[in-house]
Amino acid sequence: MSTTTSPPQRRLLLRIVLFVPVIAALALCAFAWPAARTAPRDLPVGVAGPAAATAPVEQQLSAQDGAFEIHRYADEAAARDAVEDRTVYGALVIGPDGPVLLTASAGGLAVSQLLQQAAAGLGEADGTQVRTVDVVPAPAGDPRGSGFGSSVLPMALAGMAAGAMVTLLGLSAGYTVVALLGSAALVGVAATVVSHNWLEVLTGNWWAEAGALGLSVLAVSAAVAGLAALVGKPGMGVMAILMMLIGNPFSGASSAPELLPVPAGTIGQWLQPGAGSSLLRSVSYFDGAGAFGPALTLAWWAALGLGAVVLGKALKNRRPDAQPQAAEREPAPVG
Repeated sequence: MSTTTSPPQRRLLLRIVLFVPVIAALALCAFAWPAARTAPRDLPVGVAGPAAATAPVEQQLSAQDGAFEIHRYADEAAARDAVEDRTVYGALVIGPDGPVLLTASAGGLAVSQLLQQAAAGLGEADGTQVRTVDVVPAPAGDPRGSGFGSSVLPMALAGMAAGAMVTLLGLSAGYTVVALLGSAALVGVAATVVSHNWLEVLTGNWWAEAGALGLSVLAVSAAVAGLAALVGKPGMGVMAILMMLIGNPFSGASSAPELLPVPAGTIGQWLQPGAGSSLLRSVSYFDGAGAFGPALTLAWWAALGLGAVVLGKALKNRRPDAQPQAAEREPAPVG
């Protein structure tokens, strides 16, 4: 029995053969490029102490080709406050007892280690020993920050799953919004139970962490459902590619946005995974310092997504050939 391949099948086969390598190349670029080009780029750091003593330090830091963004402080107390407020990632204090490096490993172990290496190089140049003080240490349950960095992908996947499910079920606009809000809230609670109570990766206010995780999921799920409501089911694929190939590797969750190549760090903070990780880090380790920006970003994604759901459903129902009772129906009562 012989089999023949029709021209449409051959064209489809050719598209598949070409599509898979393109996706593989894009994924490799998206994940390998930031990892291979990790380096400080305008990384905010503080310098504190008398002007005469800090001038050589500032000069050496400034000479590193835009690696650091220098903030000047009068004394150690002001520099410590800046680290705790997430204004800077660390600060080098020149005092009577010798140089002291203030770091915050909870803000990213990679950044903390980078600052220690830079401070050690400055100390060797002056023949002095730099003492390190971890102002905001990483939690004992996650000293290297690997658990925190691993939380980005599950939240994105949960959001994509919720958005896809409500789209495929064909719920009405009202039921879709309720389903998205409810699922995000429950995921936030469940994720906090796992990360805070069991793994002890998160150490801040429990409800603030649950809210941050829930908002992160809602920002993704609403965007998926909203785009699908406007352009159809292909919108789910577009958002999935955006989250997996750009949002996740550009989030900076395991390092810092300022360590990623330009403009990956900035783009990552505009998307849900990057904004979500920044918000969660702020509420979990820094008492909410620096939370406003990422929270606003997530809120905009959620609001735009939910608005797109309502708009897309309304436009669909206005079409002359639309049959909302058949295509979009509310769940039938049980019993």
